[in-house]
Amino acid sequence: MDDHSLDEFRRRWQEELAQAQALRKRRRPEAAERRPRRPEVVSGRGEQQASGYLALAQGLLEGAGRPPAARATRAERQEAASRSRSPPARDAAGGREQLVDQLIRDLNEMDDVPFFDIQLPYELAINIFQYLNRRELGRCAQVSKTWKVIAEDEVLWYRLCQQEGHLPESSISDYSCWKLVFQECRAKEHMLRTNWKNRKGAVSELEHIPDAVLCDVHSHDGVVIAGYTSGDVRVWDTRTWDYTAPFLESEFEEDEPGMQPYVSFVRINSSLAVAAYEDGFLNIWNLRTGKYPIHRFEHDARIQALALSQEDATIATASAFDVVMLCPNEEGNLQIAAEFEVQKLVDYLEIVPDTERYPVAVATAGDLVYLLKAEDSARTLHYVYGQPVTCLDVSANQAAFGVKSLGWVYEGNKILVYSLEAERCVSKLGNALGDFSCVNLRDSPPNLMVSGNMDRRVRIHDLRTDSIALSISAHQLGVSAVQMDDWKIVSGGEEGLVSVWDYRMSQKLWEVHSRHPVRHISFNSHSLITAHVPYERVVRNADLDNFATHRRHRGLIQAYAFAVDQLAFQSTVPICRSACDAMPGYNYDLALAFPPDRI
Repeated sequence: MDDHSLDEFRRRWQEELAQAQALRKRRRPEAAERRPRRPEVVSGRGEQQASGYLALAQGLLEGAGRPPAARATRAERQEAASRSRSPPARDAAGGREQLVDQLIRDLNEMDDVPFFDIQLPYELAINIFQYLNRRELGRCAQVSKTWKVIAEDEVLWYRLCQQEGHLPESSISDYSCWKLVFQECRAKEHMLRTNWKNRKGAVSELEHIPDAVLCDVHSHDGVVIAGYTSGDVRVWDTRTWDYTAPFLESEFEEDEPGMQPYVSFVRINSSLAVAAYEDGFLNIWNLRTGKYPIHRFEHDARIQALALSQEDATIATASAFDVVMLCPNEEGNLQIAAEFEVQKLVDYLEIVPDTERYPVAVATAGDLVYLLKAEDSARTLHYVYGQPVTCLDVSANQAAFGVKSLGWVYEGNKILVYSLEAERCVSKLGNALGDFSCVNLRDSPPNLMVSGNMDRRVRIHDLRTDSIALSISAHQLGVSAVQMDDWKIVSGGEEGLVSVWDYRMSQKLWEVHSRHPVRHISFNSHSLITAHVPYERVVRNADLDNFATHRRHRGLIQAYAFAVDQLAFQSTVPICRSACDAMPGYNYDLALAFPPDRI
């Protein structure tokens, strides 16, 4: 408030004060005749009838918007009445003017006037408070009782829970105190992050299949699927700690038992499980109906790539020079939605998430990158002769793939980021000597992307500046799998090492090692799934197989649960959780050494 406005405010205030005093003087005789024993209430009624700046100032002076004072006794009222009758009226008015002048002087030193409690409606206050975060709401709750009621409204804390991702499927009527729910969710989140950093939790090795070698692993939201050289497909649900995995039947003929074709690829989402075999067959299971396949498709040649949408039942397969996309019809039966012909054998295949009407996929074949839309023919998204694509990942709007530079003019290996809407390159990232072996765009935070390279380094790329935000020497051999979130990186290498990094401090938190290369990494806030898949997929003779040999060649799947508050090395070995009647040959005779009732 500048000097001119303050002078105008003071002048108008004094004019209204003089008018109110003159009005009280004219009405005082009439009020004295009607109520000669209660002259002290006249000024109060005159104050209630005042308007404008005077009414507001008098309300503040008399405690408007504050809790009512305690009721005075009869003796106190008589004493107050005698005091009000003893001094002359002009002295009271002079005291009133002194209080108003004091208030004006205070306003000259203040920028904000606390008129909020007596003028702003409650609904409008809620609309204003919804833009505050949890820290600001806590500070506002300390201002006054009125602000405390508003700052602790259930609508505000329910909205905060939804914004931070806590209980996303809940409604506001599910809990009576959302502030307490928010505090509990924050405490659990802090506990999980601490367990991640200190490697506190339970680790389990998922049960293997005897005389079989692990071929491929995939997971979605804690549900793991694995395929083996024996043709078996198994599914584990690590969310319930029930790690006894059921077999998904393949319906092969039993004329030659043990001669089923290898499993080439497996994929899983919330409703479907898909497995591709070496002989070109594709089995699809519904996880809600049973362990027998609901659909079975046959290709003329070996399936070279397989993709499954994480949101719906869209499936894409690549066999020879053909790419087929399968989608459910109105009755729920899978049918061929589109077929595409490409010029070379497909190496990588991914389905673009969050497509509204028609499914969209991205495929790489040598040095070609195709954009496949179900309602259109195959389009060439990228092509440079002699520069093959080494890895691929897609998000809702972009596709990222590594390109190997060859030829006379060596420009360094790069990662190209293409816009799927504009169908043009928007970023060229990195300039590494080694080949980019893996890239993760879909699970990375906004405007960030993580990649792994054969030069043993993990890099975080900033898509806004087309620069490398962080480069970590993470492994002894090339990086084979990588994923990141808002504070950590989990990477796997060809030497079998799984490393967890806090990339904000460039610090390694912990690591675990196994014999085989890491081919799959998937984690969320409370769990981690890692899969070590061998290079050689050779079925060993059961007569020559023993404990050490089979363990060395079969592969490994591990599940970490960080919601369990115990050290990882204190976890019960999974093969020690078997029942007493289990066959000792399948759990390496450890069932007798570790009885289940004492674990």
